[in-house]
Amino acid sequence: MQIIQKSSPNYSDRRGRKIIAIVNHITAGLMPGTLSWLQNPAAKASAHYLVTKAGQIYQLVADDKAAWHAGIVAKPNWPLYDGSNPNYYTLGIEHESLAGEALTEAQYQATLGLHRQLVAKHNIPIDTDHIIGHYRLDSINRKNDPGPGFPWSRLLDNLKGDEDLTPVKIIVDGKPLTGGHIVDSTSYAPVRALAEALGAKVGWDPKTSTVIIEGRK
Repeated sequence: MQIIQKSSPNYSDRRGRKIIAIVNHITAGLMPGTLSWLQNPAAKASAHYLVTKAGQIYQLVADDKAAWHAGIVAKPNWPLYDGSNPNYYTLGIEHESLAGEALTEAQYQATLGLHRQLVAKHNIPIDTDHIIGHYRLDSINRKNDPGPGFPWSRLLDNLKGDEDLTPVKIIVDGKPLTGGHIVDSTSYAPVRALAEALGAKVGWDPKTSTVIIEGRK
């Protein structure tokens, strides 16, 4: 997973606070303007990461710093909120998206990989109190952040280890194959069906659990 460094000046020290949660956002704007804005001192806003529709991941603020992504709190519905600025003890992930939009598949796979990395690095529990949306902190002004298009159930299930078999079309010489799927941005296909469609012979060695493909076109 490639993370592109694009620094933002909009951050503070964590004041010694431990990271306990990830806050997910949508940008309500599109690239490249949304990246430029998060790097602009006049914005007085940032996030640790930005995940684009194309599946690119940018890091704007180091994890050990407090990005300015969720500091304003209004009627929160988050049991871990302790009355202090949430920026000091959370990580913020922005997703390039307009209000009401769903994430693209490339974007979802990228943020899934990023979440996996962050929960492992910072020992963040995988549940609805530790992986949240901005609306949990500001239910007045950010009630649609990240909005109804955000795949909460899928994300939490995948983070807990449930295999995510996203269907993908595979066409060989104009003929479709069944059984193709994507996991973590990698496409998979049934070996025998794909090899035979390419004119190869497929064998199996049970002693070594090896698929043998011969006679390709």
